[in-house]
Amino acid sequence: MSDTESVAAAIPAYNAAPVVGDVVRRTLAQIGEVVVVDDGSADETASRAREAGAEVLAHDFNRGKGAALRTAFAYLAERDFDAVLTLDADGQHLPEEIPRLEQAWREGADLVLGTRDHLFAEMVWLRRASNTVSSGLISFAAGVRLADIQTGFRIYTRGLLEVTGFPENRFEAESAVVVRAARRGFKIATVPVELGFADGRSTSHYRPVIDSLRIAEAVIRARLGSMKGQAQ
Repeated sequence: MSDTESVAAAIPAYNAAPVVGDVVRRTLAQIGEVVVVDDGSADETASRAREAGAEVLAHDFNRGKGAALRTAFAYLAERDFDAVLTLDADGQHLPEEIPRLEQAWREGADLVLGTRDHLFAEMVWLRRASNTVSSGLISFAAGVRLADIQTGFRIYTRGLLEVTGFPENRFEAESAVVVRAARRGFKIATVPVELGFADGRSTSHYRPVIDSLRIAEAVIRARLGSMKGQAQ
């Protein structure tokens, strides 16, 4: 891979005004282009992100994390970026860890996951169990063992997104795309990262029952879709 290939950062944000500015500034110290998608926030998320130096795209209402990322991916594809790094707006993902993910991408990975499984012991038992079980089940569907699939700290190549798509609207999008990527033979790399805080329950908009069911449905659809493609 050439060092001239370019990467931009995408930050989906919803009611993140108190922290998004700091996340943007620290991300800009690592990557020259940062796009924040304000997903229908009711606070000053958009203005705080813009003041910090981000390009801001806005949804009129809350569409979900997957939809926000899809908006960012489409915008950055039009600007010919070769890859997109994603991180959350709540401060859990440390921008200072970005070079570690970027290195794995430059070494040839199509999808880089900034993994947290070495920190699971710092989470409450329910969240730890949820992450472990869900990653195991999604790994089974993907056909490759990955210890932490729920992480949103990632790098996607443009080529991967063009093949796998990113159609799901909410948290399920990040799980389903891993299944499609693995089943289509894309190279997935995992990079252990440190976090601003290990247990993100207080800042997460994840709804355990509804979103878990959506993830299960999306993963099954992704797996069945891959099987159909292989049979043709």
